[in-house]
Amino acid sequence: MSNAVALATPVAETSRYPMEAFLADIGDVPWSREPTDLKRKSRDYYWYSPILAEQLKDKIADVIVTPRDEADVLRVVAACYRHRIPLTPRAGATGNYGQCVPMEGGVVLDMAEMNKIEWQKPGRVRVQAGAKLFDIDAQTRPNGWELRMHPSTKRMSQIGGFVAGGSGGVGSVTYGGMREPGNILAARVVSMEENPRVYELRGDAAQKISRAYGTTGIITALEMPLAPAYDWIDVVVAFDDFHEAIRFGQAIAMADGVIKKILAPIEWPLPENFAALKPYCPEGKSVLLAMIGEMSIDTFETLLESYGGTLTYKTPSEDVLNKVPLYEHTWNHCTLQMFKVDRAITYLQVLYPHERIIESVAEIGAKFKGEVMQHLEFIRINGLMTASGIPVIRYSTPERLYEIMDAFEAADIKIANPHVITLEDGSRYKRVDADQLGFKHEVDPLGLLNPGKMRSFTPKHEDVLR
Repeated sequence: MSNAVALATPVAETSRYPMEAFLADIGDVPWSREPTDLKRKSRDYYWYSPILAEQLKDKIADVIVTPRDEADVLRVVAACYRHRIPLTPRAGATGNYGQCVPMEGGVVLDMAEMNKIEWQKPGRVRVQAGAKLFDIDAQTRPNGWELRMHPSTKRMSQIGGFVAGGSGGVGSVTYGGMREPGNILAARVVSMEENPRVYELRGDAAQKISRAYGTTGIITALEMPLAPAYDWIDVVVAFDDFHEAIRFGQAIAMADGVIKKILAPIEWPLPENFAALKPYCPEGKSVLLAMIGEMSIDTFETLLESYGGTLTYKTPSEDVLNKVPLYEHTWNHCTLQMFKVDRAITYLQVLYPHERIIESVAEIGAKFKGEVMQHLEFIRINGLMTASGIPVIRYSTPERLYEIMDAFEAADIKIANPHVITLEDGSRYKRVDADQLGFKHEVDPLGLLNPGKMRSFTPKHEDVLR
């Protein structure tokens, strides 16, 4: 609801913040206080976690503001600072741990209308933060380029949210995660100050906003590197033995001459829930889902002959809106496919030790047979080929869930806890990046940006939001 329409209806002052004064200050910037909008746009997919589902169920914004351009963002930020109102940026809201949930209410800044592709050149593209990843690829692929990586939620996700709330995805088997040098070229960021500043962060400096949940500035534009847009072949390979699926996936991952975009070994019974791929997932079989460059498919099949797998599906990839893509059975979409038939589950995010992936998988499998169903994604990290994992857990209690996490860590499998809301607690390293914390103090001295998400930050005035 735009301001012109909204002013016809008085704003109900049920907020602890001076909303009337704030709305007067932002002028004609579109906003809404409709209850359905407030509820819908104060959420993401945190309900994957039964712990967060309870913790975040009542968190709600006071107003949804939808900027049309950077000038609108500057006006909204200045008004938030003036009235000490917290602001939480929102992109496609496809995250899973409350990245865009407004813990202290206030303003949710919906970036959906800032969706322009500003320019593209060979190997790079400049876009506004609200541009959908699907739309970016749709414009770059005709010129022979595509994004290096994307989440399994590509058809819904916005680039700003992926950079601010994600870490890697489809393509990371080749290019690594978002934090690898060169995977963000530049970011344009607005500070939360009395007189907001606009920063152009280039190179390593752009990492200050990577996976920071919008706590270190509001991203308005991004410059991203592109990869050659190959013709991809979607592949399903069925295996009697899950460990053999991993071995073959690792062999392809390590085969530098094989062009690949995803390699996901998935343990039975998880493939049983893949409705769109059900004819190609035989009963009782674990599978490897893969996207292979068309020029490499013969090599892929030749290498498969040395392993015990059966090729059940091979077809050119179609990235269209009216068909479920293969990649929507990988990463956390694999968990979603299970949720469709069984809500008594949850998941973890883990990183297996690169030198003993199969041994670690076997150790967990033996200890939690039937309770933990494993699913791996091969990924490069710091130049090493390893595997992240999103195992599906049959949920009983929080205590049991944490017992399972402890067992993973005892097996030298790192946990990025998806059942917490802070950057520190959700990190494999249990801390926030020092550069990000320092930049937070510079651009958000009062702690108004997405408060509650960076535990180690102490605002300049601790009583601002009381």
